[in-house]
Amino acid sequence: MRSDIVKTGHNRAPHRSLFRATGLTDEDFNKPFIGVANSFIEIIPGHFFLNKVSEIIKDEIKANGCVPFEFNTIGVDDGIAMGHDGMLYSLPSREIIANSVETVMNAHKLDALIAIPNCDKIVPGMIMGALRVNVPTVFVSGGPMAKGYKKDGTPIDLNSAFEAVGKFEAGQITEDELIDIECNACPSGGSCSGMFTANSMNTLMEAMGIALVGNGTILALTKEREELYRKAARRICEIALMNDKDQEKFKIQNILNAKAVHNAFAVDMAMGGSSNTVLHMLAIAREANVDFKLENINDISKRVSHIAKISPSLTTIHMQDIDKAGGVSAVMHEMSKRGDDILLDNLTISGETISERIANSKILDTNIIHTIENPYSQVGGLAILYGNLAKQGAVIKTAGITGSRVFKGTAVCFNSQDDAIKGIIGGKVKAGNVVIIRYEGPKGGPGMQEMLSPTSLIMGMGLGADVALITDGRFSGATRGMCIGHVSPEAAEGGLIGLLEDGDEIFIDVDNYTLEAKLSDEEIAKRKDNFKPIVKPLTSRWLKQYRALVTNASRGAVLEAE
Repeated sequence: MRSDIVKTGHNRAPHRSLFRATGLTDEDFNKPFIGVANSFIEIIPGHFFLNKVSEIIKDEIKANGCVPFEFNTIGVDDGIAMGHDGMLYSLPSREIIANSVETVMNAHKLDALIAIPNCDKIVPGMIMGALRVNVPTVFVSGGPMAKGYKKDGTPIDLNSAFEAVGKFEAGQITEDELIDIECNACPSGGSCSGMFTANSMNTLMEAMGIALVGNGTILALTKEREELYRKAARRICEIALMNDKDQEKFKIQNILNAKAVHNAFAVDMAMGGSSNTVLHMLAIAREANVDFKLENINDISKRVSHIAKISPSLTTIHMQDIDKAGGVSAVMHEMSKRGDDILLDNLTISGETISERIANSKILDTNIIHTIENPYSQVGGLAILYGNLAKQGAVIKTAGITGSRVFKGTAVCFNSQDDAIKGIIGGKVKAGNVVIIRYEGPKGGPGMQEMLSPTSLIMGMGLGADVALITDGRFSGATRGMCIGHVSPEAAEGGLIGLLEDGDEIFIDVDNYTLEAKLSDEEIAKRKDNFKPIVKPLTSRWLKQYRALVTNASRGAVLEAE
């Protein structure tokens, strides 16, 4: 066992003495040591109950012949951090989480890992850390939140609350209606109920085979979810008690390989996941030593039909509806009917291949999960755009487009999200404009703020089909509309987005993957000669470190020391 390094032999007597102080006995030193990476934190709705979840998991681990050691990571709630400088810490928290998992697991030489994430950057952070450690690992998330309902019975969610602010600002709803939405949008614990970033990543863990069936869709705080926790705990013990040869194939890098990365992006396309999954999957692929480039995403998108439309793209459908309609396995089974959309021979952590896992799955409600003969779109729900405005790429959630997939408009430029919010509320943005929000990329922000507040204001004010938004920042999974993010190179590193001026003509053609500023090469060169990127002042030592090391979004905003 890997843990023999810290518990076997006479020279490890001091180590065993410390273990005994925690309650271990002689018989425990012959058992596998299992790390239980928990992300319990009381301020996040998807996490405040995870202390109880870990107790269930640890009891099951003990009952199955292993020794659990729980440790915690931090977490940031993007919804609460949204709209102020707290969002600067959101994406950087992913790196802290990855580093903490690596640190605890390698410092103490634990044999295997069960990870309990749920929301925002916590899922990818834990995956990245686990890949560095490379021991057998099972992921089991806390589960999605139930959808809420207004007093009149209309289904709502967190995105409804953000958009309600825009509607209230525009005089379209009363204060009582705003309060009704506020009080009912988030009715229980869990990751926010639509296909936002958290549930997108929890779904992709299932598609990659590092989590059990149901991980993405079974509601939090239910008996069904509790049974999933127990199954995950039993499974990690089964693997930890195997001989070394059999254990080897279940190391996470042997499960989360190039085929798993492909399957993750394919399912993402079919289900219209958050644009943030691009950022996180690029970082995960790097940790998995998988050579996957941003441009590969369009190749997958062209082959994958969009067959499941979920809030925010379709506001009446939520994760619990997908679960009742057959879940992620039903989506993958339907996709498997068409060639290489899904790579079926890849192993999963539960011991079967993807083919075996989805063999008996089927769509139970074709109004919720469409067939490949009747898709929402013949192409996937995400696309990567290129052009002089995004030479290294930009990301759009095509599943969330509310108007035409071709847009031509004039730029209205803002050098921060705060300025953009003031401008939108103040009436500076009109139909036919392209809102440019820059200096919000990984370096420029720093930390690549999410743009849910400005996009929700635009939608709430009734401009969703008539205004586009382009940023070197990123979007919440709840964003919808003609919203293009992750523009690379970003303004802070001299990208063309930093050279744009009010009135510049911008052209977007999603189906031809085009993002262009209608400027001549001579005009661009002239502007470059006089250009100095804005450097926002920072007092935080951590954010200064992050800015110095972070790469742009086309590389997953990973940290590079060289």
